[in-house]
Amino acid sequence: MSVPEAAGPSGISQAEISSGAVSLPPGLPSAAVVDLDAIAANVRVLRGLAPTAAVMAVVKADAYGHGLLPSARAALAGGASWLGTAQISEALQLRAAGITVPVLSWLTVPGDQFAAAIEHHVDIGVSAPWALAEIAAAARDQGRAARVQLKVDTGLNRNGCTLADWPQLVEDALKLQADGLVSVVGAFSHFVESDAPANPVNELQLAAFRAALEVAEQAGARFEVRHIANSAATLTNPDAHFDLVRPGLAVYGLDPAPGATGETGLRPAMTLLGRVSNVKAVPAGQGVSYGHTYVTSTDTEVAIVPLGYGDGIPRHASSAGPVQLAGHTFHIAGRVCMDQVVVDLAGEGVGRVREGDVAVLFGGAPGEPTAQDWALAAGTISYEIVTRLSARVPRLYIGSAGR
Repeated sequence: MSVPEAAGPSGISQAEISSGAVSLPPGLPSAAVVDLDAIAANVRVLRGLAPTAAVMAVVKADAYGHGLLPSARAALAGGASWLGTAQISEALQLRAAGITVPVLSWLTVPGDQFAAAIEHHVDIGVSAPWALAEIAAAARDQGRAARVQLKVDTGLNRNGCTLADWPQLVEDALKLQADGLVSVVGAFSHFVESDAPANPVNELQLAAFRAALEVAEQAGARFEVRHIANSAATLTNPDAHFDLVRPGLAVYGLDPAPGATGETGLRPAMTLLGRVSNVKAVPAGQGVSYGHTYVTSTDTEVAIVPLGYGDGIPRHASSAGPVQLAGHTFHIAGRVCMDQVVVDLAGEGVGRVREGDVAVLFGGAPGEPTAQDWALAAGTISYEIVTRLSARVPRLYIGSAGR
């Protein structure tokens, strides 16, 4: 398994990562090790599940915390033919790095970087009349048509044009297309509960989306792509695949609907590691960490791992977050601190863990805690667990996909 030349803090070479295994370079307190080959393999799985559609790999939010550019290239190596971002600034980073595949960016604000998006051939999602007007003005100044995709709200009541306003938005967009200011290339929407495949709201939304497409096509729209399927719908609902599927979380090997999607063949791409900084004996009956919300039940040893909420470890996982050390899974003892957590080694860990040992907070190998385990411990979703990791945690890359 090849590794990049360098990344992380000054003086730390990626070549120090073990070939063929996930480990932590000497002297590094923590790292999120990202397997680029896993990302590529996940995209191949998703392509197989949606054989009649193209795949847009969603790389917003720094590729769900995995690193925008390495993850985007790995997804393309796996067969994605589109990339998706929330913000135009993210799309422009892809273009600046020389990535030329179609990119859609869908969450804009008044005064956004529309001129730059047009200049760099980024498709712009349109959810409201103001956006269409600003995009047209930027296109006029640029002297070239903007590629736009119209977003219809089919029930999420978030971003997107309401069904009531949809006919007017379509009419206005087609007028601007006739004027040479925009090219209306796509239509899309987003599910409310595709992570619950049996929920009837999914069929209601699909029906609303099909009706919106019919309205647009009767008005003269000729879309290159129509899309509504996110990760869960890509995995569970072929009727939602249309021309393009738009997986995000699943690209990174995490299950968007645990318990509902079965065996997918997806591989978690990120392993979060921390190096033990201290091990010490603590008698029974002693409080641990702030507020002494945890009290040792026996004479024990505790290990300190330098990862805390300043690194993105959720404080809500206090006294619950799982940590693997010496081949066994323990749990955080007491409150998550800004820079560190304490692990009670009672039982199998006493006498077996030393300073410098590497702890696995979550990963993908058999027996390791998972991001979903952390989500359950913190009362959240795995999306948040991976995306919240801060810049203080270096991303180290293994694998060759996209390199």
